[in-house]
Amino acid sequence: MRTTTNRGLQPNVLGTFDTIVMAVAGSAPAYSLAATTAVLFGAVGLAGPAALLYCAIPMLGIVLAYARLGRIDVNAGAGYSWVGRTLHPFLGFLSGWALVFAATVFMVAGSLPAGTLTLSLISPGLADSTPLAAAVGAGWFLMMLLVVLGGARLTVRAQLVMSGVEMLILLGFVLAAVVHRGRATAFDWSWFALDHFHGPGAFAAGALIAAFYYWGWDVTSNLSEETRDSRRTAGLAALVGVGFVFLLFEAFTVAVNVLLSAEEIRDAGPNVLAVLGQEIWPGVGGKLLVVAVLLSTVATLETTLLQVTRSLFAMGRDRTLPAALGRVHRRWNTPWVAIAAVGGAGLLMFAAAAAAGSVQQILSDAVAAIGLQIAFYYGLAGIAAIVAYKAVLFRSVQNFVLGGLWPLLGSAFMLWTFVESIGVLSTTAVTIGLGGLLLGVVPLLVYWRKGSDYYRPARLDAVRALEAAEGSGPATRPRTGARDKSYATDF
Repeated sequence: MRTTTNRGLQPNVLGTFDTIVMAVAGSAPAYSLAATTAVLFGAVGLAGPAALLYCAIPMLGIVLAYARLGRIDVNAGAGYSWVGRTLHPFLGFLSGWALVFAATVFMVAGSLPAGTLTLSLISPGLADSTPLAAAVGAGWFLMMLLVVLGGARLTVRAQLVMSGVEMLILLGFVLAAVVHRGRATAFDWSWFALDHFHGPGAFAAGALIAAFYYWGWDVTSNLSEETRDSRRTAGLAALVGVGFVFLLFEAFTVAVNVLLSAEEIRDAGPNVLAVLGQEIWPGVGGKLLVVAVLLSTVATLETTLLQVTRSLFAMGRDRTLPAALGRVHRRWNTPWVAIAAVGGAGLLMFAAAAAAGSVQQILSDAVAAIGLQIAFYYGLAGIAAIVAYKAVLFRSVQNFVLGGLWPLLGSAFMLWTFVESIGVLSTTAVTIGLGGLLLGVVPLLVYWRKGSDYYRPARLDAVRALEAAEGSGPATRPRTGARDKSYATDF
């Protein structure tokens, strides 16, 4: 855990409840629904609920893989460390690079809707200006950058407020949608079947978009060095978070299918939740859901910044990227150089977005490109878990199913989706997705030639790691009568 300043991230800042909130906020329920529902409908039509369901099953396999790997290697780099120590350091680096690149692209994909939504609350006419939306989105981005710089305690307190209000609004509208009388289409159970997909390519395209919906829960693993009892907490929080957002995603996707016509969904684009809110509660509902989406967008900007800066911190610490990225601020215990680097890259991308096309087109290409990156590094993590636990897989049915079969299903699904989607995505999306991944080969070769110890790893083996963890005793400080103030909240 050595850094370039011999200082690490502050331990025990996050409790169990905090980490669950981070997992939910990382998936950004309201933002994902707003930014992606029209894109998903355009790809698979009324089969959106099916795409979310059939992606959730293998996604849970990846969540199980992360939980098991987190038990034996607590590392802010997460998949970057695990894949490197089980499969190959080159694959490990590219796994970490995929997360970094996807998160950096998301700075624009996430901040542009925040700018558009803010402008729509002031004056709907202003929301159509991409340069203005980029400028306001950049303002939100910089605000979250400062919050993340201020430390994990400040970050989680801001997250509790934003996500708390967002969940109250979303759950209220789920109940309102159930009792709403008007409808554009009759509910049909076939929306959860495979019948609506037109071939494997269409199914893969839907699955790739669905993966973007869920993406972000793995922030719990990137925060593991700052989490109390993280060997247990990070995996548990991810499972609870994915289960919760799955139910929300399905409820709202079904509501959109029932209450809005196909033409309304296409015309609404990233404003689909506002249109849905207006249908459920005319005059007020649209604005309330816009507020929920805005809060969700800002909240997920924060968790994405946490993911990318912790990943860069781990890479800087291992000297697979410039060592300065591994520096920790003396007062706030945050990787301030990594945060500054992400801020600079984000602002450059905002300038490019301001000169680009419509917000809806930028979102569509960004979602698909990020989906490729997600499928790549999630798929590798699933294989890494199987390799790390190979010696214990056949000791029980539970080990075989939860530690081998399910992660293997998740990994195979993600990698198949990655390959299958390349042939059906737009040229821009494929160029961003694959080009960003290939760009990582440059620093990989440079720092490999410099002799980073990361490229000579100690192999990650579950049996040895668990025996060592049991022999070292509890990882957390003993409980005393006084309240432990090193972390924010807990059950």
